[in-house]
Amino acid sequence: MESRLSNEIVLITLSRPEAANALSVRLLEELYQVLINCRSDQSVRCLIITGVGTKYFCAGADLKERLGMDIEQVRSTLSLIRKTINAIASFPCPIVAAINGVALGGGTELAIACDIRIASNKAVFGLTETAVGIIPGAGGTQRLPRLVGIGRAKDLIYTARKVSADEALEIGLIEHIASPEALLGQAVRIAEQIAKNAPIAVRQAKRAIENGFDSDIAEGLIIEEQAYEITIASSDRLEGLQAFKEKRNPLFTGKYFVILTALSIERNS
Repeated sequence: MESRLSNEIVLITLSRPEAANALSVRLLEELYQVLINCRSDQSVRCLIITGVGTKYFCAGADLKERLGMDIEQVRSTLSLIRKTINAIASFPCPIVAAINGVALGGGTELAIACDIRIASNKAVFGLTETAVGIIPGAGGTQRLPRLVGIGRAKDLIYTARKVSADEALEIGLIEHIASPEALLGQAVRIAEQIAKNAPIAVRQAKRAIENGFDSDIAEGLIIEEQAYEITIASSDRLEGLQAFKEKRNPLFTGKYFVILTALSIERNS
């Protein structure tokens, strides 16, 4: 499931080709553990999540597995799905979704929990839960409206309609589109662009955007100020200034030089 593309970039591949990369309990547990491991590794600057093969990114919950569960087991599995997808959304570093094929239900929810989405031109999206008697239960009703607007989100969720990659790009569900052959390469290039920048700055930019998005502008500006304050205490800020002066590329280490900011860093990272 997990492989290192470089010291800073980790590729996570959903690998259940026999089940359209559906989210079984075992896959969810493995994915969650990988996220926890990566979160504690300070060398990681960007993750890429994709699916094995070219047909499916993730078909959502494993409904065949779900058929054999009682109500309490269903609730437990839903809790695990929510925990795992929330771990993606709250991951401190950016996550790029390389959507290599069909992404339905929980597959779309997983994709929209990532920071940046690039999809194969063969990809298909949909929050199709109402067609099988349930609703999106892993953030879809909340994250989709924030991406595409409340009207479009209601249309997609109420009708359970599927959308092509072209329509997904048009409505803002994804940010980039590529051929199947070029998909992973383009995702890696985006990750490399992220990874070469100051990791503390990138993490704090993500924190400011995520925490400020649902705030009013006054509160959002305070959140931004707090995030900026953390970057002031970083060695990367001084390295960026020195590299600019010397007309060279900076070498960012993601370290702090002010010990007194430790408590603030812990609260705000």
